[in-house]
Amino acid sequence: MKKIKLALIGAGARGLLSYAPYVLAHSDEAEFVAVAEPDAARRNEAAKQFGLTSSQLYESWEHLLAQPKLCDAVLICTQDRMHYEPTMAALDSGYHVLLEKPMSNDPLECLKMAEAADQAGLLLTICHVSRYASFWQRLKHLLAGGAIGEIVSIQHNENVGYLHYAHSFVRGNWRNDQFASPMILAKSCHDMDLIRWLIDDECVRLSSFGSLKHFQISEAPEGSTERCTDGCAVEASCPYSAPRFYMQPLEDNGFAAFIATPPTEANRMNAILHGPYGRCVYRTDNNVVDHQIVNMEFAGGSTAMFSMCGFTRDINRIVQIMGTGGEIRGDLLKEEIDLFEFSSGKRSIITTSAGAAGHQGGDEGIMSRFLADLREGNHSGTLTSAQASLDSHLMAFAAEASRLKQGAVVEMSQFKARILASSTSN
Repeated sequence: MKKIKLALIGAGARGLLSYAPYVLAHSDEAEFVAVAEPDAARRNEAAKQFGLTSSQLYESWEHLLAQPKLCDAVLICTQDRMHYEPTMAALDSGYHVLLEKPMSNDPLECLKMAEAADQAGLLLTICHVSRYASFWQRLKHLLAGGAIGEIVSIQHNENVGYLHYAHSFVRGNWRNDQFASPMILAKSCHDMDLIRWLIDDECVRLSSFGSLKHFQISEAPEGSTERCTDGCAVEASCPYSAPRFYMQPLEDNGFAAFIATPPTEANRMNAILHGPYGRCVYRTDNNVVDHQIVNMEFAGGSTAMFSMCGFTRDINRIVQIMGTGGEIRGDLLKEEIDLFEFSSGKRSIITTSAGAAGHQGGDEGIMSRFLADLREGNHSGTLTSAQASLDSHLMAFAAEASRLKQGAVVEMSQFKARILASSTSN
């Protein structure tokens, strides 16, 4: 077996905690030979985990990619608006790329990256990790096998979870689309991708509604303060109290580990006192929606309705797929697929197993497949190639365009034509 040499660009939560563990656990398949990360603490942590020397560490992706070719592929796990330039530079230098989703917050950049990978004959895999989870794999297998006939309609709910939403999209890195991405891209591009993959047809038109309803200054309780630690009169009863949430033991609250490096109690308290994670959830610079729906029609006549909401008790995805020959109801948290066949009246409960890896096994699955594709020379037409992901990204961009125009229907052919025209003019 050829051992794949990798470089990591961005040693944050996704790079270091989601994808690197697979490499460390399968040292016969791959190894890291370089890391680019501007934060010294994260850079040193990566060096410690990977056994790298100081000569293998870089403060920026520019420095890493300026070197003679170091390895076979790079994992680009930077923030949303820092995907395009390192991806294009890596492809230009002959590297295969595993790119964190979303591809970019600009549809033209998404198109250019996909084209660049095709022209170079290089693998550009997008981290739509849900496609690799056993739950969604089994659903796709059932649909492809005709278990419920032709798909007529899909209803798909993304329950973000009230604490997850407050952490990531009110206080966290994805709170503002001016330096991250709109919610439909930052969080829900997974869902748009799943719907497009399951229906396996071209979306022809869509519309979308949504807003930031709750997490704004007009909703702040009387007696609340700029920070939870500023003597807030309602901190003790607030569901979003930073001290109560982030000072929990790390084994009870995984989010607490993300606010400081290393996440000691002293470092976490310092982050609460001085960083964004201690700000009142009603007084941050957030602007992304806390609820959104998207209505879609596909070329074959199927329809889909997607709903994202930040006000749910748990983090889950629930899907109902209605076909000409039956119905499927799926609950990702339970890892349960409820199949009903019209002709026989038979009901089957199918359970799947995610394993210990993140995203119900999707993080491990995508790394395993990416490395296998590299070994086998599969550089195009892969499960989550840039070309495979492009359609759902464009659907997400169109949905946000519709939402900003009070739910106006967007014809996808016209939307794509405008992007292609922009590409030609540039």
